[in-house]
Amino acid sequence: MLVSIITPSYNSEKFIVETYQSIIAQTHQQWEWLITDDCSTDDSWALICELAQNDNRIKPQQNSVNSGAPTTRNNSIARAKGEYIAFLDSDDVWLPEKLAQHLAFMVKHNSSISFTPYYLISEQSAELGFVIDSKLKDSFSYQDMLRKKATMGCCTVIVKKAAFTDLTMPLVQAGQDYALWLKLLKTGVSADIFTVPLSKYRLVGGSLSSNKVNKAKKTWFIYREVEQLNLVKSAVVFCHYAIRAFFKLNQSKL
Repeated sequence: MLVSIITPSYNSEKFIVETYQSIIAQTHQQWEWLITDDCSTDDSWALICELAQNDNRIKPQQNSVNSGAPTTRNNSIARAKGEYIAFLDSDDVWLPEKLAQHLAFMVKHNSSISFTPYYLISEQSAELGFVIDSKLKDSFSYQDMLRKKATMGCCTVIVKKAAFTDLTMPLVQAGQDYALWLKLLKTGVSADIFTVPLSKYRLVGGSLSSNKVNKAKKTWFIYREVEQLNLVKSAVVFCHYAIRAFFKLNQSKL
């Protein structure tokens, strides 16, 4: 089974090699890495091209102008040839069994979209002692995800390409991954969780608390501007989201 790995890159020279190393360490080796660079001003593009010279599974492309994360991801998605599409940002990493174990779960359960818990790491790759979505099980509907009953970290999600007619991310400044999950779940499928943490999400340039503030802002924006929920519905689902975030119901300490 060929997996298309979708990665946007912008000024990622500090982490891109570590991300690539986590890909080549996969026990499932049928993959293509569709990495699109968004006109980086550092040496990211040169590094990506150097990696691609030694591995023909890397399919690099560079935007003609700086276009933002959703357009950059969509440029990679448009080139995907795999049966499955996996998402991995240029500063995150996978554990070696990520693809093999996760794909086996999806095939066994005939899953159209699936995700896993994930570890938090620092900018220096140190474990921060938290596993997100670690207390979840079963599946999540569109209404569940409006209430953010799961985080569905982008670096954990795998999608079966044939299950959907449109995999493009909505063109919003922030939270385009969450907006995409909602768009896919709105078709009537559910997102299945494979309960083994297999990814590491890197917190860069801010504390965990400031990260939560930014997430709250983008979540409200998506409710109102993307999903076009009325004010009352938006307030109701946001309260569910806020309660879960405050009590950290989806995570555990290592």
